[in-house]
Amino acid sequence: MFREPQRVRDAVAGGFGGARVLVVGDLMLDRYLTGDVGRISPEAPVPVLRLGGERRVAGGAANVARNLLGLGLAVSLAGVRGDDADGAALLGLLQAAGMDHAAVLTDPHRPTTSKTRIVGNGQQMLRIDAEDTGPLSARLAEDLVQAVAAAMDDADVLLLSDYAKGVLAGPLCTRLIELAAQRGVPVLVDPKGRDFARYRGATLLTPNRAELALAVGADAADLDGLLRQAQGLRADLGLAQLVVTLGELGMALVDADRITRVPAVAREVFDVSGAGDTVIAGIAAGLAAGLDPVDRAHLANLAAGVVVGHRGTAAVTRDEVLAAMAGEAALEQAAKIRDLAGMHEQVQAWRAAGERVVFTNGCFDLLHLGHVTYLERARRHGQRLVVGLNTDRSVRALKGADRPLIGEQDRARVLAALAAVDGVVLFDADTPIELIRALRPDVLAKGADYREDEVVGAAEVKAWGGQVVLVPLVADRSTSAIVERMRPDTPG
Repeated sequence: MFREPQRVRDAVAGGFGGARVLVVGDLMLDRYLTGDVGRISPEAPVPVLRLGGERRVAGGAANVARNLLGLGLAVSLAGVRGDDADGAALLGLLQAAGMDHAAVLTDPHRPTTSKTRIVGNGQQMLRIDAEDTGPLSARLAEDLVQAVAAAMDDADVLLLSDYAKGVLAGPLCTRLIELAAQRGVPVLVDPKGRDFARYRGATLLTPNRAELALAVGADAADLDGLLRQAQGLRADLGLAQLVVTLGELGMALVDADRITRVPAVAREVFDVSGAGDTVIAGIAAGLAAGLDPVDRAHLANLAAGVVVGHRGTAAVTRDEVLAAMAGEAALEQAAKIRDLAGMHEQVQAWRAAGERVVFTNGCFDLLHLGHVTYLERARRHGQRLVVGLNTDRSVRALKGADRPLIGEQDRARVLAALAAVDGVVLFDADTPIELIRALRPDVLAKGADYREDEVVGAAEVKAWGGQVVLVPLVADRSTSAIVERMRPDTPG
């Protein structure tokens, strides 16, 4: 669940304010040869692929750039290609995408890194890699540094995409991070290898579980121990944050104060190729837009959940992310409705995060402007608002046999759809006193048509150091008045 959903939605819809990200790293050409397999070769015990098509995609650091473009950001790409057919094909893909590739240099002495995947009947059968993973020549490395320095003048974020194919080997990472520090540009790194020391001084790293375990020499199976080691690594490298990707377990955000777990977004998985590229692109976009660290991690999770639903290396689009956010919002609204035990657990989690919890209660039958305004005003007294909602039985006891007009489950669902409401819990008693005692809210809110001594639970809340607030109501707005006007014998 996003902490600031509207801000995230606005950032995505607005292309993250047109921020520019400079991506530097290992460029690749991903080639897919697809077809049908119906027999085994008579020459050797291997399947025969009847070739049906070929698809080429810009991969590696170029795929990170594609994701950023898909999210609506401006992108400059820097790296190295070979002076060969694959290099020409890669350059053509970058040009077709409308990507700024002025800092993509050509090395006639090394091949363009490529991955050719043979796919038969929808199943990957073989991958063929062409690459030279040695470091760049001193001359070419210096040319790349100068090209990046020129491109960095109008960059909001520097993103280093290290696939261990040689472009970011040796001292090059250190020099680029120092250049960014001189300009006040944050640096995000998708790392590789055992030696994370060359990323010292970056803003944020996004290793996966295996990469982190290799770097710190820990057991990847011991997640708690691994994350404790990550805290030490973050401090040693002078990072603002480590974002550890954990596959189906989501992510762990490691900063100076705490480790925050961000759950994965459940999606059907067809291909995880390039999911890490989408993750760091989403985090970079969120950082450029000034989003909360947890929100940008959740956004990256959501975007990665989209691309794993595609076959082959894929880049996410802004429309796909907005659609995924809309789908998640519907699920999150329903998830706001909890029983007492679930709500107690949720309130404890909010309080542990330092958030102030407001509680109010009512029937909220035939929701109207007065209700919505009241709830918005109540929530301003804290960071979370929990609504205790009368069941149908208790509404009848309070309002009469002809009420409620709307059933309890429908009333709960409509309340949960309001941005101001963070939780809804039904109660069947005549008063919410037991609910209040169980949840122990920081603030108890009630309409200003009550006096404080008339508010159920006021004495209890004040006894444990909480606050009672009387919220101003909108004049001439009530369900009873609306019902009265609807009666056929009502004048006018």
